[in-house]
Order: sequence, then structure tokens, then C-alpha cells
Amino acid sequence: MINTTNPAVVHPMVKFQRKVKSLVDSGVIQPSDSLWKIAFLFGDDWSHWKQELEEFEFSMQDPIGDLLAVESWEEEDT
Repeated sequence: MINTTNPAVVHPMVKFQRKVKSLVDSGVIQPSDSLWKIAFLFGDDWSHWKQELEEFEFSMQDPIGDLLAVESWEEEDT
């Protein structure tokens, strides 16, 4: 079977998720913390990431662990 996906193309939310996981792994934030807490860590980029999270139906009160639990960031066609 031929793999038709390009492994070099990574969804931006995957990169964001990895950054957040790194912050959790280093003890800066906890999985039980609310998403709004990472706003302070992303500074000027936060408005972009907040909008992305809201498009995936996250609220800023959701725990960071919910973000880390996402296995696929594929956007569904409607």
C-alpha cells in the first residue's frame, strides 16, 4: 500500500500541542490547569492560538489535558 500523506506537512495545531506538552513536561503548567493559563506563555501569538482553539470548540476554561488528549487535528469538511 502506498502512503499518500506527506509526513513533512504537520498541522499547526500539532506543533502547538507539542509546545504545550513540553511546558507540562517541564512543570511550568499542569494538565489540570485551564487553557487560559497558557495565554501568558504565548504572549503576542495568543490571539491566533485562542482563535484556533475556539475553532476546534475548546473554551478557555477547558483543562490543558483535553488539548493534549487530541489525537488528530484533521478538519472535517462540512
